[in-house]
Amino acid sequence: MIRIEDVINKVQENRRGADTDLIRRAYLFSALHHRGQTRASGEPYLVHPLEVADLLAEMRLDEVSVSTGLLHDVVEDTLVDLDTIRSYFGDEIALLVDGLTKIANISDLSKEKQQAENVRKMVLAMITDVRVVLIKLADRLHNMRTMQFLKPEKRARISQETLDIYAPIAHRLGMGKVRSELEDLAFQNLYPDDYKRLSKEVDSRRPELEAALEKIKSTIAERLTENEVPFIEIQGRVKRLYSLWKKLKKQKIMIEQVYDLIAARIITENNRKYCYLTMSVIHDIWTPVPERFKDWIAIPRDNLYQSLHTSVIGDGGQPFEVQIRTQEMHHIAEEGVAAHWKYKENSLGKKQEDDALDELRKTVEKLLLPLVENTEEHEDSEDFIETLKLDLYPKDVYAFTPMGKVIQLPRGSTLIDFAYAIHSQVGDKCTGAKINGRIVPVRSELQNGDVVEILTNQNASPSADWLNYAVTSKARNRIRHHISTEQRVESIEIGRRLLHQEAEKFQLSAKKFLHNDAELKRIANEYGLGRPEDLLASIGYGKTLPRNVMAKHLGPEKFAELDPENKKDNRLKTGMKAVKKFIGLGEDSIVVKGVDNLLINRAKCCNPLRGETIIGYISLEKGIVVHNKRCKNVSHLMLNKERIVDVEWAKSEETQKQSVQLLATTENRTGMLAGITNAIANIKTGIRDARANVSKEDLGIIEVTVEVFDKKHLDKVVGAIEHVPGVIAVERVNA
Repeated sequence: MIRIEDVINKVQENRRGADTDLIRRAYLFSALHHRGQTRASGEPYLVHPLEVADLLAEMRLDEVSVSTGLLHDVVEDTLVDLDTIRSYFGDEIALLVDGLTKIANISDLSKEKQQAENVRKMVLAMITDVRVVLIKLADRLHNMRTMQFLKPEKRARISQETLDIYAPIAHRLGMGKVRSELEDLAFQNLYPDDYKRLSKEVDSRRPELEAALEKIKSTIAERLTENEVPFIEIQGRVKRLYSLWKKLKKQKIMIEQVYDLIAARIITENNRKYCYLTMSVIHDIWTPVPERFKDWIAIPRDNLYQSLHTSVIGDGGQPFEVQIRTQEMHHIAEEGVAAHWKYKENSLGKKQEDDALDELRKTVEKLLLPLVENTEEHEDSEDFIETLKLDLYPKDVYAFTPMGKVIQLPRGSTLIDFAYAIHSQVGDKCTGAKINGRIVPVRSELQNGDVVEILTNQNASPSADWLNYAVTSKARNRIRHHISTEQRVESIEIGRRLLHQEAEKFQLSAKKFLHNDAELKRIANEYGLGRPEDLLASIGYGKTLPRNVMAKHLGPEKFAELDPENKKDNRLKTGMKAVKKFIGLGEDSIVVKGVDNLLINRAKCCNPLRGETIIGYISLEKGIVVHNKRCKNVSHLMLNKERIVDVEWAKSEETQKQSVQLLATTENRTGMLAGITNAIANIKTGIRDARANVSKEDLGIIEVTVEVFDKKHLDKVVGAIEHVPGVIAVERVNA
C-alpha cells in the first residue's frame, strides 16, 4: 500500500518549496472522513485517494492538485459539503473538488442522462481550471486498475464510458501513456474473450517478435553511428492489444498483414534536424512502404504530438513501423499537457509556477474549447454525449485554403466539413468546391495536403443529404438546425390544416377555434408544451392527434356527443389487431409507452431484436416504426425529435423467432462453411440460408441467415462462429 510520505517525497523531488503541510492536512482530512469505508475489494477506501495523489505526483503536478486528489471523493461519498472544504482548504481546492463531484439529486433521469450531465459538468470545469481533467484521469485510471472487484454489468458500463470519453480526452491532451492503459483495461473488461484470444496469439509470437526487434534496434544503432547521427535511445514495442484488435476488426485482416505489429522508436537529441537525418538512414537500410510516411513534426497534431512515422519492409518481408522524435517530443507524446511541468516550470519561484500554469491553461483551453462550446448548443444530454464523442475523434486530415491557411479536420471529413470550418455562412451557401484546381462535388472526402476552394451561391441552402457526408459536429449541428427550422415551419402549417379539418368534423367554427390563442395555449400546456405554435407543430409531426386536441377542448361529455367516429371505435380496434397480426409483429411484442392501439412496425434497415434498446419514430405512412437505437439511420430521425416516442418490449411468455443475416470473414480454405454451419447447429439454432464466396483480397466471405429469439441468442451464435478456427470477423448485416 502506498504511504503519504511516498507521495510527499515525489512532490518534493519534482517541485522544490512545495507546501507539503497542505498535502498532509488533506490526507488527515480524507482519512478522518473516509474512516470505516471500504472499497469493493475490501481494502480501506483511503487507498484510492492515496493512489490518485501518487499518480498526480508522478505527473509532477502542484501540491494543490495532489491535495485535491486526496480530497476528490469526500463531498460525494461522505457528509462533508463544499463550504467545509472551502473553509479548511480555500477557494482553489474547493473549485477543483466541485468540478470533480458528480451532480446529486438527478435520480429521475436515466443512467445515460445522468452520465451525460456529469460529463457535461466536468467538461465545463476543465476550462475553469485545467487541473480538473488531469485529476479526473488519474482517478479513472486507478479505478480501471481495480475493476476486477466490481459486478460484470458495472465493469462493462464504466469501461464503455472510459473508451467513449476518458481515453479520447487523454488522447486529445496528448497523454499517450494514460490513454493506452485506459484503452487496454477497458478492452479487457468489455471483450474478455477477444482479449484472451488475441493476448494468447500475440504471446505465442512474442519471442519471435522481440528477437526481430532486438535485431532491428542493433542494426539502427550501428548504421546511425556509422553515419555520425547522434541519438539518445532506441526503443522497441509490440502493438497494444486494443489498438491491434481495432485494426483487425476494421480492416478485416489477419495479424500477419498488420504493418505496425512491431515498431522501433528512435529518440534523438533536442534538434529536429537529427530526426530527418535519422529518417534518411532508415530508408537507406530498408525499403519504405509507399504512402506510409507521416510528418507530424512539420505539421504537429492538435494534441501537441510531434514525430516522424514510416513503415518499412524488413528482413524476410517482415513489415514494421519506425517512429522518430526528439527527447522533448517524446515526453510530450507520452505525457501530453502534463509534460509542460517538466519544461516550463523551473522552480525559480511562485511567478514561474504561475506562468507555467497559465501556459498550460491556454494549451488545454485550445484543445478543449470546442467541447465546451458544444455544451451550450445541446439541451439534450444524450445529444451532447454523441457530439462530445465526435469532437474527441483524433484530427488527422490537414487541408489548405487557397491563401495557405491550414484547416485541421477529422479523418473522413468532406468538403462540407471544410466549408463549415471556414465559416457557418460559407457552409450554408456552399454549392461545390475545387480540390487542387479541379471541380468536385461537396461529398468528396479530403486528403492530406489538398488545396480547397469553396464555391458558394447566395440562393443555396443545406440539404438533408449532407448529413450522410458531414463528419464534424459543427457542420452536422448547423445542417440539423437549418433543416429543423425549415421542417418546423412546415409542420406548423400542416398542424393548422389538420386541426382545421378536425374542428369542422365536430361542427365547430374552425377559424374561431384556431384564433383562440388562450384556449390553444391551455391545451398546449396540458401536453407539456409552451405555446400554441408548439401544439400545432406537434400535430403536424404526427405526435399529437387532432382528435385528442378536440377531446381536451370539448370535455368528455360534449366530445362523446359530437364525435362522428364513436360508432366506428370498436371496429377500429379490431381492425388494428388484425393488421398487427398480419404484418407479423405479434399483437403485444412492442408497445408504445402510455398509448394503446397504434400500428407498430419494425424498421427493415435494422430489424431490432428483443433485448436490444429501441426507439419509435412516428411515420405518417407506417404508423410507429421501431428502430434499434444503434441503427445508422437513427441520427437522421433525431432531426425530428417531435416524432420520437418511447417504446419498449412487451412482457410476453411467447417469443417469436426472427431471421438475422450474419457475414463472416474467414481465411480462404476448404471446410470453412461446414465448420460455421456445424458450430451453429451445435447450439441448436436453425439456419435459413448459407453461402460462401471469395473476396478480391483472397479471403472467405460466408453469409448465413439464422433464426434467433432475442439478442442473447444472437450473441451466442456470433460467439460460436468466432470460435471456429480461421474466422477473422463476424458482423450482423443491416444492424
